[in-house]
Amino acid sequence: MRTSQPTRRGLLAASLAGFAAGAAGQGCAPGGRGKQLSVVCVGGHPDDPESGCGGTLARYSEAGHKVSIVYLTRGERGIPGKSLDEAARIRTAEAQEACRILKARPVFAGQIDGATELNSGRVADFTKLLAAETPDLVFAQWPLDTHMDHQVAGLLTIRAYYALGGGFRLYFYEVDAGSQTQGYRPTDYIEITAVREKKKSALFAHKSQHGEEIYRRHHELMENFRGREARVTAAEAFVHLYCDTSPAELPLL
Repeated sequence: MRTSQPTRRGLLAASLAGFAAGAAGQGCAPGGRGKQLSVVCVGGHPDDPESGCGGTLARYSEAGHKVSIVYLTRGERGIPGKSLDEAARIRTAEAQEACRILKARPVFAGQIDGATELNSGRVADFTKLLAAETPDLVFAQWPLDTHMDHQVAGLLTIRAYYALGGGFRLYFYEVDAGSQTQGYRPTDYIEITAVREKKKSALFAHKSQHGEEIYRRHHELMENFRGREARVTAAEAFVHLYCDTSPAELPLL
């Protein structure tokens, strides 16, 4: 869904049908209305996609679309006192359980937590991985972020988007707004009130990351705030990378 004025005042809550229609038949994406979409979410670590985009992913899977979650790393440095391999095993299992709850397929991109790379080789590998998912709609982490791995996840997705000719609609999601995500002004909202409990269950599957505390301190507040902006109980907010190249209609020009 494209808004004519991408400002908070001018936005309404986007419906899932609006996102789906856009991905299937408008803007950059191929296809037609009514098709099953391939929806992909990219995150730096296990629990990033669930916390920032879990409600929207739950809605897509419940609507019968194919959902995949690409984890750039396995969260190898995310458990104090554990070796990289031990932490990777634990967090991989947690990600798989979260995906089971969301009815999504986990995909692991093979980079290492805290040592992610953005170079031509990594871009080529990631582009190949993303192309294999044949995406219609991709959600990625907003690249203006205080965590390097989050930045790399977003930037790799942008580079893949251009390498693949912009053949899918690309949206960015937020995590820990104001603490990690920076300079974020949403263009679109998805109401997640009906799937909020499912999102929480998926996030809480990341026991090593204290998902319940993270949700209470950060994401519950974000959902409530974005819901107020969109005039619903709870929402997730997104920034759309527009691909419309038609001349813009600006005031007085």
